[in-house]
Amino acid sequence: QVQLVESGGGLVQAGDSLRLSCAASRRDISRYHMGWFRQAPGKKREFVAAITWTSGSTYYADSVKGRFTISRDNAKNTVYLQMNSLKLEDTAVYYCAAAGPFSSDSYGYNFISSYRYWGQGTQVTVSS
Repeated sequence: QVQLVESGGGLVQAGDSLRLSCAASRRDISRYHMGWFRQAPGKKREFVAAITWTSGSTYYADSVKGRFTISRDNAKNTVYLQMNSLKLEDTAVYYCAAAGPFSSDSYGYNFISSYRYWGQGTQVTVSS
């Protein structure tokens, strides 16, 4: 079983940056595709970004494309989400998730059901 712990959330102003981290334990995540999702109050959990282990391909929701960057450091068993130019609408609880293990890049990266393991989430609040 993979245990995921997010960190790095906080209260920032619009236009600021934050870097979220997702540390995995109990299992090597180097063969797992990893994703970030978020859930704002009163809204459904939504896809933010994903990165595959096979080719390092990255995928982003249109709402964050060009502002957020997902990366991974397999040696540290950690996934990151660099968030720049934060907007009020980025306020949410951010969740890290692991899908797999997979042997190819092909998977439903933006579907919650594709991910087997989830962290507890970290709050990101963007103020004006």
